[in-house]
Amino acid sequence: MKLFLFIQSAQGAGLMAYFPFILILAIMYFLMIRPQAKRQKEKQEMIQAIKKGDKIVTIGGIHGTVAGFKGKDGKAILLQVDSNTKITINRASISSLANKDDASQNEIIQENS
Repeated sequence: MKLFLFIQSAQGAGLMAYFPFILILAIMYFLMIRPQAKRQKEKQEMIQAIKKGDKIVTIGGIHGTVAGFKGKDGKAILLQVDSNTKITINRASISSLANKDDASQNEIIQENS
């Protein structure tokens, strides 16, 4: 009987030894992994909601306006960079939507040139 109680108490102490590691993993999940997954989901929704006329910035830093879509699934976007220049990019290469403040700054720079 005493041997059984000794074994049972030793197992309980063994589980408590893993508690700090479990706590660290839980903290890492809530502070690092979950927010990153949330940002990734928001970006995916933003990319899917892009429509003609939106001002965007690509991963490479190219600013432009969406002029249209190519292909039946719409994965390729026709991006108007200048009045006479249109390029085709992949939806995955979109970094973000351009703010209206960015557009006004671009117009001011072009007027000063």
